[in-house]
Amino acid sequence: MPKEEIITGLDIGSTTIRIAVGQINPQDKRIHILGAAENIAEGISKGVVTSIEDAVSSISGVLEKVERMTGMPVEHAYVGINGSHVTSQDSHGVIAVSKANGEIKEDDVERVIEAAQAVATPPNYEILHVIPRSFAVDNQPGIKDPVGMTGIRLEVDAQIIQGLSSQIKNLTKCVYRTGVDIDDLVLGVLATAEAVLSKKQKDLGVVLVNLGGATTSVLVFEEGDVLHTAILPIGSGHITNDIAIGLRISIDLAEKLKVEYGSALANEINKREEINLSEVDSKEEGTVSQRHIAEIIEARCEEIFKMVDKELQRIDRSGLLPSGVVLTGGGAKLPGIVEVAKKEFRLPASLGYPLDLSSTAVDKVNDLNFSTAVGLIYWGKSLWGMRGDSKISLPKFSSVSEATSKMKKWFKSLIP
Repeated sequence: MPKEEIITGLDIGSTTIRIAVGQINPQDKRIHILGAAENIAEGISKGVVTSIEDAVSSISGVLEKVERMTGMPVEHAYVGINGSHVTSQDSHGVIAVSKANGEIKEDDVERVIEAAQAVATPPNYEILHVIPRSFAVDNQPGIKDPVGMTGIRLEVDAQIIQGLSSQIKNLTKCVYRTGVDIDDLVLGVLATAEAVLSKKQKDLGVVLVNLGGATTSVLVFEEGDVLHTAILPIGSGHITNDIAIGLRISIDLAEKLKVEYGSALANEINKREEINLSEVDSKEEGTVSQRHIAEIIEARCEEIFKMVDKELQRIDRSGLLPSGVVLTGGGAKLPGIVEVAKKEFRLPASLGYPLDLSSTAVDKVNDLNFSTAVGLIYWGKSLWGMRGDSKISLPKFSSVSEATSKMKKWFKSLIP
């Protein structure tokens, strides 16, 4: 089994760390999942590392589980980055075509994308992705791939996604300390889109909403291009907190009630439905109304969706995306949440499961929780299969020694 055909996706979430190991089938080029595992995330809060020691042991734990499952060591992985420190901004690059005959080559495309990167990034932020939206040749806009065309002036409209340098370094440090090399650092929701959205949805216009434990990631596509990204500091953990406060019970019990009896549609539950708490947790006593729990959940889901809709209003796409809303992530498992999304967004809504997986023995991955980990494998596949893909991925440090040598050079350049 050739090493490079094995791709690993490591999704470092706020509440759980998930990993999926896949292999590209040489015949039909589909992905076959070899193993998947998850572990509670310690030392990470809202996608940000709060304790390196705890985070390293959590990542090591999940690596151990998946290595036992697949019977081979994980040496490198595509790592998903989340957290509300990630921001996006639009950028524009312009260059003169280098060839005398005006034919646009691949290095011209690379140069114009580099020109778009030269935007004023905020201090202590670094660029994660530069996503070219469309090119223009001699003021003719809307060109998807300008290679081979003739012109004098080449322009690009791009979206630049950047994260706080310190957080990116802390996250990469945690992964390197487990002995795993990072193939690429990918914004989690971008990778998720690779797994759960079809080309048709991206062309027509769609918003992907990944409901995580402590953050909700939003990604808008139109005409096949990324239109907008945002990460909101609110997630399904807030629903659990609301239930705990509303019913005056412990967080652990609130989580059990949410998972076992929760619904986002209060009207569909009989007012007389009672839950005996002693059946859920032997240490508790008393009863609570199931409808009351649903009312708490529905109110918070509506609030999260209103925040997402505000992001759509910012780009004038509220209620205007024909492919509607695709919900994924652990928070999307709540019964009735699709109906709430349809009502709030005034759009069609559906759940986003990984598409186009070859039949796999690992049932775990056909789950909304694993959409990002599987998406990272798809991301790796698209870079592995066709290096000239439309995705421009910035080179990342391939090893710790390279990173340190780059740091040394950088420090030297600061010394007068």
